[in-house]
Amino acid sequence: MTKTDKIKVGIIGVGYLGTQHARILSYLEEADLKAVVDIDFNKAMQIGNRHNVKYYQNFEDILDEIDAGIIATPTSEHFKIADRLLREGKSVLVEKPITQTIDEGEKLVALAEKTGTILQVGHLERFNPAVEALEDLISEPRFIEVQRLGSFSARSLDIDVVLDLMIHDLDIILSLINDEVKTIRSSGIHVLSDKIDVANARLEFESGCVATLIASRVHQGKVRKLRIFEPTSYYSIDYIDQEVKIFPLNGMQTDIKNVKIQKEEPLKKELQNFFHCIKKGETGKVSGSEGLRALKLAYKVIEEAET
Repeated sequence: MTKTDKIKVGIIGVGYLGTQHARILSYLEEADLKAVVDIDFNKAMQIGNRHNVKYYQNFEDILDEIDAGIIATPTSEHFKIADRLLREGKSVLVEKPITQTIDEGEKLVALAEKTGTILQVGHLERFNPAVEALEDLISEPRFIEVQRLGSFSARSLDIDVVLDLMIHDLDIILSLINDEVKTIRSSGIHVLSDKIDVANARLEFESGCVATLIASRVHQGKVRKLRIFEPTSYYSIDYIDQEVKIFPLNGMQTDIKNVKIQKEEPLKKELQNFFHCIKKGETGKVSGSEGLRALKLAYKVIEEAET
């Protein structure tokens, strides 16, 4: 692939996630990393020098140099930056949640459609090989159980745990069930911040399928597990180890199956999907509309928890 075939990319926000994007883009053959941006100029300079690219403090300084932008800033900045990029005809991959408010998300989705640009949302777990394997396995889900637990991180204090962690699983469930949510029961508590740090939700779908989710950012260690029950078996998914096990519901423990999975880095797969969609003009996985759908459900969970 020649230099001219590559998509010229800028990263806006080089905290933890932006730094990971830069690491992968530094070797991904589909992309040409042109610049990094951060309001902390020393951070921008550090990451820019690490990958031998330009660095700036203001994202507007890179508009003439890029075809696409990756937004990994705090959520409150997502709309302003994505809005400008889309208006300039740049494709956008914005980290989840798509925006801070539903109104902002709706505006971005409409703008991407109007300008014919690609808008994708960084719901990383959709590219987890274990989750992708699951898409081809399940057919009649009746009950879903999710645990997403992690330790406290100061980098996500601008949003509560539903928008920070649980939204990953809300997005996955919506993609797997493809059904309308009928009722929501949820609760949440403040532990270390003025926002909800531990949340529990129960969703009932029109089909009768029920999903229960717990998300915590005050847990010792990291747990990322999903179980899906069907009439004759259940699937156990470990996001971290990228493992899927199938357990029969007939008591025959000898029939437990380990699904063979080719382990890959989800962030790399997400970026490759983004560039493929730009080149082919396709929507791809986790479009702006899907990111907005997950955001709307997350806010319903938060609203129910607060009441």
